[in-house]
Amino acid sequence: MNKQILVLVGLIGLLGWGVYDYAFSEKDNMNDTSLNSRIENNDLISGIKEGNLAPEFQLQTLEGREVKLSDYKGKKVILNFWATWCPPCKAEMPHMQEFYLQNENVEILAVNLTTAEKNTNDIGKFVKDYGLTFPILLDTKGDIGETYQAFTIPTSYIIDSHGIVRKKIVGPMDKEMMEQLIKSID
Repeated sequence: MNKQILVLVGLIGLLGWGVYDYAFSEKDNMNDTSLNSRIENNDLISGIKEGNLAPEFQLQTLEGREVKLSDYKGKKVILNFWATWCPPCKAEMPHMQEFYLQNENVEILAVNLTTAEKNTNDIGKFVKDYGLTFPILLDTKGDIGETYQAFTIPTSYIIDSHGIVRKKIVGPMDKEMMEQLIKSID
């Protein structure tokens, strides 16, 4: 009798795990059909999880121009969080610049975590030294970095042309990785 109960509990546990695994794998592997349906029905939740509408923000560029994420709707966006003192960020930036110059259908928005900088004058020098031509946004209050959970840098989000978060990457990317990630959301 005890063996039968144990077997029954085990089978129920396996069945429960199977249902749980299926439900979450289906959600995580959201296909384009269901995404398109959610877009058409305006049934999107704002948040940083994959499949959510990327949270809107407005920041100033290094030159003082106001930029909103929604300004880039219709374009794929790599939203990158970085700081001048971060060695992996320094390694990543030449790859980002090369990718940016070769991909006019993709925008790179590089959000400097300005509150983490020791000297804000270093930002302009960094941009000049690396020859960066994509928009450099300044998160002077730290709100956007917090919203996007950029606790480890660099952290990047791949956002599709509908404004949907498709991938979060923690750590540096190279040009080939960026190309593969952007290609995967076509």
